[in-house]
Amino acid sequence: MKPIERIMRMAPVIPVLVIDDVADAIPIARALVEGGLNVLEVTLRTDAALEAIAEMTQVDGAIVGAGTVTNPAQLDAALSAGAEFIVSPGLTDNLGRAAIAAKIPFLPGIANAGDIMRGMDLGLEHFKFFPAVAVGGIPSLKALAGPFGGCKFCPTGGITEASMADWLALSQVLCVGGSWIVPAGPIDSDLIRVNARAASQTN
Repeated sequence: MKPIERIMRMAPVIPVLVIDDVADAIPIARALVEGGLNVLEVTLRTDAALEAIAEMTQVDGAIVGAGTVTNPAQLDAALSAGAEFIVSPGLTDNLGRAAIAAKIPFLPGIANAGDIMRGMDLGLEHFKFFPAVAVGGIPSLKALAGPFGGCKFCPTGGITEASMADWLALSQVLCVGGSWIVPAGPIDSDLIRVNARAASQTN
């Protein structure tokens, strides 16, 4: 089993995290791990993201990756911060080759058959289906997955607590990405634990 698949199979949901304040990083990571979600994606959408990744890697049991990685420079910065896997919203040859050369588990975003074929040309079989709901939802992924039977997916973008089970019922979906686990606003560790526990128990 490839390292990225092992990570994808660790929990049904990968929390997609936007962290504005580095002080929130460790409390969020602890609450998620205590709730049963060990794989955490910190998006590179804020100035605090790289430092937050470095902080979260200190939490026992946390497997911390960088999301919204769009180019090799960001890939290098994420690796320097301690990221253990990389997630991107799309796929370019430059980023794909850089991630493969770095030997880091890599989950590139795809939205159509051409994207998947570009990834397969690079030797990739595991993809983030993004933005999942906006590009057609479950019917779209079913149609795409058919010709690419060996590929596995992590739908992200518009997935909710109410819809996650429907996505996970698809045989080629190993996990989903979701932002509802850690709601926006002041950090509520108890609520994060409750949300994580509920998500971790979804089949």
